[in-house]
Amino acid sequence: MRTSSYTVPLEDLRVSTYRIPTDAPSESDGTYVWTATTLVLVRVTGGGATGIGYTYADTATAELIRGSFKTLIAGMNVLSIGMIWTKLVDAVRNVGRTGIASMAISAVDSALWDLKAKLLQLPLVSLLGRVRDAAPVYGSGGFTSYSTRQLCEQLAGWVEAGIPRVKMKIGRDAAADVARVAAARRAIGDNAELFVDANGAYQRKQALLQARRFTESSVSWFEEPVYHRDLRGLRFVREHGPPGMEISVGEYGYAPSTFASIVRAGAVDVLQADASRCEGITGLLVVDGLCDATMTPLSTHCAPSLHAHVACAAKRVRHVEFFYDHVRIEQMLFDGALVPKDGALHPDLCRPGLGIEFKEADALRYECA
Repeated sequence: MRTSSYTVPLEDLRVSTYRIPTDAPSESDGTYVWTATTLVLVRVTGGGATGIGYTYADTATAELIRGSFKTLIAGMNVLSIGMIWTKLVDAVRNVGRTGIASMAISAVDSALWDLKAKLLQLPLVSLLGRVRDAAPVYGSGGFTSYSTRQLCEQLAGWVEAGIPRVKMKIGRDAAADVARVAAARRAIGDNAELFVDANGAYQRKQALLQARRFTESSVSWFEEPVYHRDLRGLRFVREHGPPGMEISVGEYGYAPSTFASIVRAGAVDVLQADASRCEGITGLLVVDGLCDATMTPLSTHCAPSLHAHVACAAKRVRHVEFFYDHVRIEQMLFDGALVPKDGALHPDLCRPGLGIEFKEADALRYECA
C-alpha cells in the first residue's frame, strides 16, 4: 500500500449491533442490574483491507454512526486518523460530546487504527510504538448477584490461573460487603492483591468507614467509593482513607476535559480510561499524555481485546481490566482474543492491527434487527 500522496480513501463504513445475554439470568454491581450486554461493531474499508472497532453501548450509538458519521467521513484518508477524529468531535457539538457520541467516535476511531495497521502490515502496538512487551491484567467480576461461594470460586480461579490481582463488586449492603470481602481474601490467599469496586454506591463518610474496615482484608484498590462525579468526595476518601489503599475512578470519562478535571481535583491515585468510551485509541493516548504529564498511573477499563495493544504502547498504563462479561463475549465472537499468560496479555506480533477478527457466523444469533 503505497501511493504518491500517501492517501487511502475510506471506501465503506458499516455498523452492526449484537445483544449477548449474561451467563446468569441477571448480574449486578452496587448500583445497577443487567441481563445482557450490547456490542456495537464498526467495520471500515479502504485500500483492500477492513478494520474493526467496537464499543459496548446502546443501539443508539450505532444509529449515530450509521446516520451521521458514515456520510461525514466518506472518502477521507484513513491514514489521517487525527483529522478524522477531530472532524467527528466537531460534528457532535450540538448533540453533546459525551456519552453516546463519544462511544460512537470510539468505535470508529478504533476501527481506523486497526485498518491503518493492517494496511501497513504491522501489529497495532508496533505502529503506536511499544513501551512494554505485555500488559498485566487483573481479573474482574465478583458481582453482587453472586453467592459468596460463586464469588470465592471465581476470584480464586483467576489467582490459580496465574493472575495475581482480582476485583469484586460491592455496594448493595455495607455490612454484608465487609463479610464478603473477608471471604474473598480467605479464598485468594495472602499473596494476591484484592480490589473492590462500589460503583458509586456509598456516601462519603460511609465510604471512608468501609475503607477502614476493608484494611483488615488488605484491600489495596477502592474503585468509585462514591459517585464518580463527586470529585470532592473522592478526594475526601483518598486523603482520609488508609494509606495503602488506592482510590480509582475514570471509567465514565468520555472527553479529555473530564480526565483533566479528575486529576486537577486530586480525586484519584490511579486514573481509569476506556478506549470504547473515551473517543477511541486516539482518546486513550490523549489521556495517557495527561497521566504522563502529571505522573498519574493509568489503568484501562474493560474490553481487554481492544486495550491489549494500546496498553503496551501507553507510557503510564499499569494494568488492563480482564472483565468477566467482556472476556466471555470477546472469546466467543473474536478470533485471536487473547488470554493471560503469567498474569499479562501479550499482543500477537504475527497478526496485523488489533490481532482480532470478528466471527460473523457465531455472532448471527445475537444480531439486533
